[in-house]
Amino acid sequence: MKITAIDACVLTVPTSKQMALEFPHHKLVVAEIATDEGIRGLGYSLMFGGGGAESVLVYLETRLKPLLIGEDPLAVERLWEKMYRGDRGVRRVGIAGMAISALDIGLWDIAGKAAKLPLYKLWGAVTDRVACYGSGGWSKYSDKDLLAEAERYAGMGCGYYKMKIHDPDPLANRKRVEMVKKALGPGVRMMVDVNQKLDVISNQRQAAVLEDLDLVWYEEPVIADDIAACAEVAKSIKIPVATGENNYTRYEFRDLIERKAARYLMPDVCRANGFSETLKIAHLAAAHGIAVSPHVVYEISIQISGAISNGFLVELMDWMPPDLFEVLPECKDGHIRIPDRPGHGMVLHKNAVSKYRSAGG
Repeated sequence: MKITAIDACVLTVPTSKQMALEFPHHKLVVAEIATDEGIRGLGYSLMFGGGGAESVLVYLETRLKPLLIGEDPLAVERLWEKMYRGDRGVRRVGIAGMAISALDIGLWDIAGKAAKLPLYKLWGAVTDRVACYGSGGWSKYSDKDLLAEAERYAGMGCGYYKMKIHDPDPLANRKRVEMVKKALGPGVRMMVDVNQKLDVISNQRQAAVLEDLDLVWYEEPVIADDIAACAEVAKSIKIPVATGENNYTRYEFRDLIERKAARYLMPDVCRANGFSETLKIAHLAAAHGIAVSPHVVYEISIQISGAISNGFLVELMDWMPPDLFEVLPECKDGHIRIPDRPGHGMVLHKNAVSKYRSAGG
């Protein structure tokens, strides 16, 4: 089997309420990989709020695509290494990491289809059903919108809900968390997300006023580049720290693990150089007794979680319009059943590209 063509573009996709209050749209860099045997693979990377999508597309088209044309798509690991080492002067993080991710996801989709297996089974299945948590709670939400979103996820059976704590006043954040916790009742546990907005001392002050609320985790406390600061926070607060959505390689995750900077790791398959690297990160975490909870894109992250013994939860953000994909995995009773379709199981709606393709993308 040989790769004959790669068609890539940017899709600008409107979000649903309540997400639209914070991000009116997201962008997907989509790559469809064609082969001489008729098997096609779909890969994509999600850009929250759309930032950087066009740059990812340019890097994919100009630097990575030429490395794959004519190659055997089933040699996924070899092609991943070829892409990862293709530019010695460009680190495989940010734009480059997202571009590699899209193509790696597409290659694995082909591998699963060729084997006639969903990816989690190809990788050695642990479970066909993955627990999820509802995620959102952005700072631009009114109290009414915040409660409506939290209660909607609870109505799906989610036993967990994550919200943002972005107010500069720690007590204002506590008040907002308490409001949601009271509304959801004892059947739903909560997480909070700082989104890299604080320094070490500010995190210590914020965590101190939340420690009695039985939170599952305290997420991404400091800028993702500063692993030493994250470790300092983790050692000095009583809530377990989660981080990793803005870390891109097994080497960064190795440093997080060795510094004991988190109890939960959150690689994003669309950022962390695809399925190939995310699996390595998950297995590395398993060797240290650390749980893995993949960041967003739950519809394909479930393939990872279904194949690892240390998977904890996938992040359910219910934002997509119904005409983006043919079928989306559904949350029932707080769990998502992994589709039995070969590959990662996701297919763009027949009109998605024509409807959402960005001008010039």
